[in-house]
Amino acid sequence: MSQVLRQHAEQQFAHELDALSQVDDRARPPNWKLSPWAVLQYLMGGTLKNGVEISPKYIGNARLMEIAVTTLATDRALLLYGVPGTAKSWVSEHLAAAVSGDSTLLVQGTAGTSEEQLRYGWNYAQLLAHGPSEKALIPSPMVNAMKRGKIARIEELTRIPADVQDTLITVLSEKTLPVPELESEVQAVQGFSVIATANNRDKGVNELSSALKRRFNTVVLPVPASEADEVQIVMKRVGEMGRALALPAEPPALEEIKRVVQIFRELRNGQTEDGKSVRIKSPTSTLSTAEAISVINSGMALAGHFGDGVLRAADVASGLLGAVIKDPVQDTVVWKEYLETVVKERSDWKDLYRACREQL
Repeated sequence: MSQVLRQHAEQQFAHELDALSQVDDRARPPNWKLSPWAVLQYLMGGTLKNGVEISPKYIGNARLMEIAVTTLATDRALLLYGVPGTAKSWVSEHLAAAVSGDSTLLVQGTAGTSEEQLRYGWNYAQLLAHGPSEKALIPSPMVNAMKRGKIARIEELTRIPADVQDTLITVLSEKTLPVPELESEVQAVQGFSVIATANNRDKGVNELSSALKRRFNTVVLPVPASEADEVQIVMKRVGEMGRALALPAEPPALEEIKRVVQIFRELRNGQTEDGKSVRIKSPTSTLSTAEAISVINSGMALAGHFGDGVLRAADVASGLLGAVIKDPVQDTVVWKEYLETVVKERSDWKDLYRACREQL
């Protein structure tokens, strides 16, 4: 049997969740698999008293995760908000896995998301043959979460059209979803909640109405505060993804990861990390931590399949070019200027400068 490309969080980290469950003797809200304390331990990592090591899922301010977990323990829905690449989806999945043991009750928000995907649809063959009935109704992930007392996830809420977003208001306020065609309703079981993610940086964003915003407790996830934190995140995720994809390359050297992270932070912040350079122009791209991970993974694939398995500057250069240059005119100018004024001046970055110039 072929191995799946990407396991759900509750499958990939099943041993950690089991270990936490064994030592977790604190009060659990109704239908929660773990107590809020254990959910936080799962997210932030650490060593349990039974000796099991819990890997950190979120590297950053623990207070933000405390707020997120306690929000789910109340009757409020949780909105994880921030620029792209700040681990909103990652945190959402792991929260659902730890709380409900199921992260799959997911609605992916797009411009084409309809009310049926958030509420319910119909099996039209059954509808035509027998009329509206329970048998003809197709429940959405939201309905299934309400019936089972689990967490429903909505990714990219602000990509969903505004009139469709507002179908959530009744669910979040009354914990009830009316089904007028059957003269009935779906009432949420204890343990039900909603985690939504949203950002305000990408194109195609639809602002949330004030009425909908009030029904969420918003936690803003920032970009990593320090270079060391961002390097740690990239190293962790690259290692996990490299194993999952069975890449033939050696684990990337710390120095290559540091260079990529430093470039992203400098272009993102508009100044060099040492503060010596005059203002640097920023490209139109977001240059998130997620994209830094993608650049390293792409370089590892190149090194493994078409090189000697060791990640080098030439393997990283093409990924950097693709990540930075989204607008072929404006971003190319920014990237060339950064190469000439910053990268070229660093004596230990000569290999990276030559590799990047060859790609242009």
